[in-house]
Amino acid sequence: MSFLFLVAFTLISAFLLSKYLSRPRTRSTLPGGSLGYPLIGETLSFLRAQREDRGPEWLEERISKHGSVFKTSILGSRTVVIIGQAGNKFVLGADDGVLAAKQPLTLQTIGGKQNILELTGYRYRLVKGAMMTFLKPESLQKYIKEMDELVKTLFLTETKGRDTIQAVVFMKELTFSIASNILFGIKDDYTREALFDDFSLAFKAIMSLPVNFPGTVHWRGRRARSRIVNKILPIMEKRKEELLKGIRSPSSDVLSCMLELRDENKQPIADDMIIDNFVTLMIASHDTSAILLSLMIWKLARDPEVYKKVLEEQLDIVKKREGKEQKHLTWAETREMKYTWRVAQELMRMIPPVFGSFRKALKDTSYGGYDIPKGWQVLWVACGTHMNKDIFDNPTEFDPSRFENPSKPIPPYAYVAFGGGLHTCIGNEFARVETLTIVHNLVTTYEWSQVNPEEVITREPMPYPSMGLPIKIKPRVLTT
Repeated sequence: MSFLFLVAFTLISAFLLSKYLSRPRTRSTLPGGSLGYPLIGETLSFLRAQREDRGPEWLEERISKHGSVFKTSILGSRTVVIIGQAGNKFVLGADDGVLAAKQPLTLQTIGGKQNILELTGYRYRLVKGAMMTFLKPESLQKYIKEMDELVKTLFLTETKGRDTIQAVVFMKELTFSIASNILFGIKDDYTREALFDDFSLAFKAIMSLPVNFPGTVHWRGRRARSRIVNKILPIMEKRKEELLKGIRSPSSDVLSCMLELRDENKQPIADDMIIDNFVTLMIASHDTSAILLSLMIWKLARDPEVYKKVLEEQLDIVKKREGKEQKHLTWAETREMKYTWRVAQELMRMIPPVFGSFRKALKDTSYGGYDIPKGWQVLWVACGTHMNKDIFDNPTEFDPSRFENPSKPIPPYAYVAFGGGLHTCIGNEFARVETLTIVHNLVTTYEWSQVNPEEVITREPMPYPSMGLPIKIKPRVLTT
């Protein structure tokens, strides 16, 4: 009995001593909140709320107890969550030396440690510059015809002999094909399809428990990333040869452009950095667009008034082509789709594709009277301002007109569908053109209806119609 007492006393003493030694040596004022269970923190409840599209409610439970700044532990890291416009500005506008774009362990594992979301300073500017060469409006104008042709072809292939399609899967395949062809010059169908399957697995692992055990989502995602790397390395080697022989130009595609990049010492950037940014840009350039397009199809099927206005705008563009030898969409025509894009903006306000984003504190800092210790991650969330009635009148009402010369201007860092500050999404214009091109072809060529009218939205980790959005689809008969 005395031996058991001695063991228990030793264990308790060791535990108390470790807690004492781990305490900060200086007085710290952390925000209120709970770090949850050891290791997993509150990750399970957070992910469950996301799957059930109750992320705002998960936040509100904690805001009601602790205020607009609170602590938690999710996705493997202790976290300070900051809600509101001022908080968005603090996080998104912070210097990289204070709050760096260091993502959770799961995103680092899939995207790689040298992806653009992790880079700072010179390396960030270098990679961003290469990507912007292909994502800026001047470049996108050259892609419109190819994008339009590709969309038309894939729509015909998908709907041939079928009256029902899975809209979510098709939008993912469609946007992946556009990114592969236009941004990366990967035009081989077999390679593209194999990459698509692996990217689908990798993407699911981004918001998962970081448990690398056989059978887990995280484990499958890591294996998928390895296969992606194995597929892209031979493509990179071939591109290097083509660039050396002058067969291919650095301006041909993003991959070729990055292969020609030189660092501050005039040396080629490492293959690892190119691969990490290929993976990250591919995910960013197709999955977020697929989300928005799926939500557009879902919304237009459920809201006849909005659908009618979108259809009228798109048919008016077709009508203006009469008498012209014009077969493809033009850049100028996408600029005329103002109402259609306002619908997209309003959808992203109410159902933001990205729930929020993380930063990592590189040094001790503070916000709102609370300390943020070095090494902790900081999370901002879109719904904190998107659904704020002091910023948007009647925020639960779907109203695209709020983006048309609003009487109440939207303040900076309040509408953050594409982030803000230095790390504003560099693909926002690409997403706009891609969305409008696909919606134009869809509404002018087809009619559709939901198979499951009561289908709700879920997040795994991004928001999608929970049943994959099966739709009945048929060719539209245009009347003169």
